[in-house]
Amino acid sequence: MTWATAVDLFAGAGGFTAGATRAGVRVLWAANHWQEAVQVHADNHPETEHSCQDLHQADWSRVPAHDILLASPACQGHSRARGIDRPHHDATRSTAWAVVSCTEHHEPNVVVVENVVDFLRWQLYPIWRQALEALGYQVAPHIIDAADHGVPQHRRRVYIVCTRTRSPLMLSMAPREHVAAESFIRFDAGNWSPIEKPGRAAATKARIHSGRQRFGDRFVMPYYSSGSGRTGRAISRPIGTITTVDRWGVVDGERTRMLTASESRDAMGFAADYRLPANHRDATKMLGNAVCPPVVTDLLTEVRRAA
Repeated sequence: MTWATAVDLFAGAGGFTAGATRAGVRVLWAANHWQEAVQVHADNHPETEHSCQDLHQADWSRVPAHDILLASPACQGHSRARGIDRPHHDATRSTAWAVVSCTEHHEPNVVVVENVVDFLRWQLYPIWRQALEALGYQVAPHIIDAADHGVPQHRRRVYIVCTRTRSPLMLSMAPREHVAAESFIRFDAGNWSPIEKPGRAAATKARIHSGRQRFGDRFVMPYYSSGSGRTGRAISRPIGTITTVDRWGVVDGERTRMLTASESRDAMGFAADYRLPANHRDATKMLGNAVCPPVVTDLLTEVRRAA
């Protein structure tokens, strides 16, 4: 079974490609529908051929033959964090079928699909899985927290490993030591503002007050969502999930700010020299949608060992 080459569908900022490269895999081709993301991927992986296209309409005969298919289809239609279904969700869910059509054409040795855990609850997931099984693959979902692979962020995602083996390849990966959020927060950077400034929301002040009582002068807190939303989170542990919009604020004494794009990059496990778009909103969106490279490296290394 060969492991030398891969393609990356829905490649985004390039987390799958970065992780695969660290595992010794050469990514031949990468595609995404967003030109800005394609440009960022190309800036960081110039040796890879790039395509900006809607993969619903892909001509797979134009994609290089490969050993490993990597894919991170749109997650918005599956994530409960988005609340009640919206009309565009059916379209985003259907991106997963591009994986099946590419697999049917190229028959790679391994297919790895990343998505939110709720992907497994998709009404059509059993049929999607059966389609891959009909093509001769054993399908093994693995729910992985990026923090267990040295990423300074708790980020639970499903990695579905599909192989041409006799039975599903259930991987056993020893967890790495957790890395604290303080490893990437730079208190001498960013745009700080006083906590006690005109217009600061009472709810924000209440969260800060609660966080101070638990963690002291320095901590992080989300500006929306549940979990640590009311109390914040100690910087001595991994941060919570990095999302596609600004979520995490840093508190330092009497001042506060949101995470910078470079801090979010580090929290995702990208290399410190990984280039991001100059626009903060674009960078945040790409990182929130990205795959954590260290998880991919560990997973592909273990797949190679176990297969």
